[in-house]
Amino acid sequence: MFLAVGCSSSGDGAGEAAGGVPVVHKGQLTTCTHLPYPPFQFEQNGKVVGFDVSLIDLVAKNLKVDQKILDTPFENFKTGAFLNSGECDLAAAGMTITAERKKNVDFSVPYFDATQALLASKKSGVKSLADIKAKNKKLGAQAETTGESYAKDQGFDPVAFESSDAVLNGLRTGQVDAVVIDYPVVQGWLKDKTNAAEFVLGDNITTGEQYGISVKKGNKKLLDAINKAISDARADGTYKKLYEQWIGPLPQATS
Repeated sequence: MFLAVGCSSSGDGAGEAAGGVPVVHKGQLTTCTHLPYPPFQFEQNGKVVGFDVSLIDLVAKNLKVDQKILDTPFENFKTGAFLNSGECDLAAAGMTITAERKKNVDFSVPYFDATQALLASKKSGVKSLADIKAKNKKLGAQAETTGESYAKDQGFDPVAFESSDAVLNGLRTGQVDAVVIDYPVVQGWLKDKTNAAEFVLGDNITTGEQYGISVKKGNKKLLDAINKAISDARADGTYKKLYEQWIGPLPQATS
């Protein structure tokens, strides 16, 4: 389904945005994402919002077009399928830059330094991955994510859930005792008093991950436009403002 961000009408067929940047739909910058993934992209009051959405709005503004969002399965982000088929111009989904993914898509400069976190039910008595092994508990993760890959690399066979909402529901319903997922997502969950009462934050896992925006291989004009928007936002304070709006205090190292 299409979920619109912006208000101008769009034309049919491919076109060019400002600066001769090609777009798959005239008057639009079409973003592939996977909903929900707060605080990066999620629905609020019938509109898709979040940190990633706000960053791509900056790109769209520079290109004099509106951003349109297409909700797609996360597994397609590894292959670049929706970029190669011409359904989307770019993908923004809290996506870690990896060597494997670079084989299929081109990435922007990193725009977010990420860590993984372990979140467990309080009744499980789990606070670390070592506890999960020692207590023979069940671990969950979102399918096709680096959190799932990390868990597998540590010798686990995590229960895979399709979305972040499904991960949280799996924890709530006892399908798993703990989950590994991006730390900002956990931060958002724990703002809810019910979640804070039921769950405990365990290990904060530093994996050296960085998020990037992906485009079709060879789409240099759009990639340059994305990189410029990120660079300008860091330089003029917009990045800091958006980070604090959607995520929280900006770590000094990333300012």
